[in-house]
Amino acid sequence: MIVEKDIARVSVGSYVVGIVKQKGGNKLKKQGWVRTLHNIEELIDAGVERVLIDTGKVLESKEDSSVVMPTTKTAKNQSSAKRKPKQSLAESIAKAKETFEKSKAIQRKVLDDIIAGRDIDLQPIQDITSETTEAVFENPDALACIINIREKDEYLLEHSTSVAILMSIFGRHLKIDIETAKQLAIGAFLHDVGKIKIAPEILNKPGRLTTEEFEVIKTHVNHSVKIIDGMKGIAKLSREVAAHHHEKLDGTGYPFNLNSDQIPQYSRMITICDIFDALTANRVYKNGMAHVKAFAILMDMAKNDLLDQKLVGSFIKCMGVYPIGSLVKLDSEHLAVVESRNSDDPIRPKVKVFYSTSQEHFLKAKNIDLALDEQKHIEKGVRAEDFNLDMKKVLEFILLEG
Repeated sequence: MIVEKDIARVSVGSYVVGIVKQKGGNKLKKQGWVRTLHNIEELIDAGVERVLIDTGKVLESKEDSSVVMPTTKTAKNQSSAKRKPKQSLAESIAKAKETFEKSKAIQRKVLDDIIAGRDIDLQPIQDITSETTEAVFENPDALACIINIREKDEYLLEHSTSVAILMSIFGRHLKIDIETAKQLAIGAFLHDVGKIKIAPEILNKPGRLTTEEFEVIKTHVNHSVKIIDGMKGIAKLSREVAAHHHEKLDGTGYPFNLNSDQIPQYSRMITICDIFDALTANRVYKNGMAHVKAFAILMDMAKNDLLDQKLVGSFIKCMGVYPIGSLVKLDSEHLAVVESRNSDDPIRPKVKVFYSTSQEHFLKAKNIDLALDEQKHIEKGVRAEDFNLDMKKVLEFILLEG
């Protein structure tokens, strides 16, 4: 099958049959295999943006002809030194992990200041959300992967950080300008700060809340708004998304019971991100659910006019059927972590196989592009806990292998 792909989505082992879009006058000399990353870099240097790939051809190791090369010397003469060196996924994840931990530390300081009655310094919040948003706009995959690592006893810190990242990823997908996305990230970062005012025995109750307890929980939004209103220099948009993150289109949300006409797009976005993260995150008293199940709940809520149906569809498309960093079980009795998506074939992403479920031990990590390997299929999305694995240790293992 011939499919069209962005050059950034082309992987080593692909068979290129033509160029669809490019800047400049270079032409493809002949059809052929992409054997190395250097081949891809040459095409990028030559201004190639989209190509046609024959997914029916599998690269044989003995094949030594038809390497894709531009016809002119232009590509070679364009200095690759001017381009920022591309980080490996392992390097990107390591950097993303640093950013995530830094964000949690700032979130912790904000909560400490609230408890102590101190003024909250907006600058560190602006700095970290700006850093996070810029990282997402450059490469959303690494931070999306980090979201899947959770400390069960740090839910409040990690949830707000994760929702800020999800808002940036969602904003990037919807082509929202980066400055607006930064304001959205600040609102997401602060949306749950009011929970520090809720008694721990209610906030962290493992069982079903009573009607009275739920009414107490609902006041966290009012507390958040009051705290945000006391912060000098915060943007109106940041306040708005924080204030509306529990509103529903049918008017049953809280605290303002807004209806669909009163809920702007950005507020609809944070509600989706907030619910998705709450469903998939691990907590002290329960494990999060698999992403596919969380998507089904979001779609069901949209069908019942609680969430924006079009935006839910966009969010699922943005995250991918199998989001970056999520775990999947293959029909080969192996577990794999999703490394990147195939936009042309969303149910067959690129994965890294690392564990045998039948033998219950780690394997030498192996990269597989499921769009090219038709012998292997994803059986279902899973959680590390389903196999008595620690997702943090899984990622550490994969980073070492990387």
